[in-house]
Amino acid sequence: MSAPNKSYDPVEVEALKPEEIDRAKDEAIAAIAAAGDLEALREVKAAHSGDRSPLALANREIGALPPHAKAEAGKRVGQARGAVGKALKLRQEELERERDERVLVEEAVDVTLPYDRVPAGARHPLTTLMERIEDIFVAMGYEVAEGPEVEAEWYNFDALNLGPDHPARTMQDTFFVEGPGKSGAADGDSGVVLRTHTSPVQVRTLLDREPPVYVICPGRVFRSDELDATHTPVFTQVELLAVDEGLTMADLKGTLDHMVRSLFGEGVHTRLRPNYFPFTEPSAEMDMVCYKCRGESVGDPDNPCRTCSSEGWIELGGCGMVNPRVLRACGVDPEKYSGFAFGFGIERMLMFRHNVEDMRDMVEGDARFTRPFGMEI
Repeated sequence: MSAPNKSYDPVEVEALKPEEIDRAKDEAIAAIAAAGDLEALREVKAAHSGDRSPLALANREIGALPPHAKAEAGKRVGQARGAVGKALKLRQEELERERDERVLVEEAVDVTLPYDRVPAGARHPLTTLMERIEDIFVAMGYEVAEGPEVEAEWYNFDALNLGPDHPARTMQDTFFVEGPGKSGAADGDSGVVLRTHTSPVQVRTLLDREPPVYVICPGRVFRSDELDATHTPVFTQVELLAVDEGLTMADLKGTLDHMVRSLFGEGVHTRLRPNYFPFTEPSAEMDMVCYKCRGESVGDPDNPCRTCSSEGWIELGGCGMVNPRVLRACGVDPEKYSGFAFGFGIERMLMFRHNVEDMRDMVEGDARFTRPFGMEI
C-alpha cells in the first residue's frame, strides 16, 4: 500500500485557490447587497449559499485533501462562507424592517374612525313606493288585500268577464302553468296561470265577505312582454276596489284626485277619457295633469316639458265602475250595490316621480340604483 501524498498542495485545486474563494465570496456579498426584496434575497441565497453554490462545491473538495492540508483549506472556505452567511442575515433583517415599515404606511388603520363601516343599504324604491300608496288608502279606510300569484283561470279571467276567446287569454299575454301529467298538452289545459293582474284578489275578496268592501290590492303580476326600457315580464301593480251602496263615478274621480295629490303634491288632478275594459262599465282611461309643467307647456315651443312631451297630461291606467256581470259572478247583487275600481303599474309611477328612464334599472339589483332613494321617497 502506498503512503499518503504529504507533498500535495491544495492551492493546485482550482476551487480551493485563495483568489477563487475570495471571488466567490465577493460575488455573493455583492448579489446580497443588490437584492431589492425578500423574494430576490431568497434567490440569491439559493445561488450563493445553497448546496450547488461555488463555496459549497469548494467545501466538498476539502475531503479529498491530505490531513495536513485540510486545516488551512477548511479555514479559508469556512471564513468565506461565514462572511456570506453574515451578509445574508444582515440583509434579510434590513429588508424585513423595510417591509414592515412599508406595511405600516400602506395598510394603516385609522382607529379613530367609526367602528361600523359597513355601507348602509337601502330598500328597493318599488317596495317603498308601494307601501306609501298603501298608507294613503289605509288612511282613507281601505284594507290591504293579497292573493296567490299562481292563479286559476276562473279568478283571473272568467269572473272578470274575460271570455274564453278574449285575446288576453292567449300565450301572447299570459304565462300558463303546466299541470300534473300535462307534459306536451295544449296551452292552457291546466287551467292555471301566473296572474296577469291583481284583479283576482278583488274577486276573492268579494267571495269571502259581504259588502261594503274597500280594498287595495298590490302585488307582482306576469305578462309575456320582452324586457326593455319600458316593459318587463314581471312588474308590480296596485288595484283598488270599492263596493257599497250608492257609489258613482264621482266617488271614483274624487278618490283618484286625492291619490295623485298625495303622491305628487297639491294642484295635481285627474281627468277621465272614455275607454273599454271587460270588467268595468262604464270604463275610462285616467290621466293626471303633468306634475312638472301643470299643463303650461302645451302650445309653448319655448318651454317644452320632457315629462309629458308638452301634452299637459300623463296617462296612469284604467278605471271605471265595476261591471254588473263581475258583481254577479262574485255573488253580489248589482241592483243593490255598485262599485268602482282602478289599477296602475307602480314601475310606471316610479318612472314619473323620479325621472327613471330605463325600467331595467329596477330589476337588475344594482345597489347604485337603489341606494340614492334611501329609506323613504
